[in-house]
Amino acid sequence: MTSRFTELVVDCHDPERLAAFWCAVLDFQVIDRGEGKVEIGSWEPTVEEVRARQMPPTLVFIQVPEGKTAKNRIHLDVSPIDRTTEDEAARLLALGATKVDVGQGPGRSWVVMADPEGNEFDVVRTLAPASAGHSRRRPDPHRGR
Repeated sequence: MTSRFTELVVDCHDPERLAAFWCAVLDFQVIDRGEGKVEIGSWEPTVEEVRARQMPPTLVFIQVPEGKTAKNRIHLDVSPIDRTTEDEAARLLALGATKVDVGQGPGRSWVVMADPEGNEFDVVRTLAPASAGHSRRRPDPHRGR
């Protein structure tokens, strides 16, 4: 038997605020709450479902006292499903994200952003139908990062 990737844990100061932001970004919902912890996902995981097949991981926000001090060693990539990368970046700015420079250089086809607590993530290629005039070619968002 192998392991399954079930959760991605994010240390933060305000789990409720970060969970609300990421629920709006990903169209997830809160699936569990505890003291200093909020878990969100696109599905309610059960042991049986996880054992049966690989399922999308949930995000768990855990309250910690220390702040973020350096560039993330791991980050999320998100792909818009119904708009361009640029339009999605604008939507995320309105939700509270910021654009950041982590040394990616100019002219990239993805946008590096940070959530309200400064955790970097990338908005990469759109998954909108090609008939809508969007490129489906996947650039390497990690080259030059």
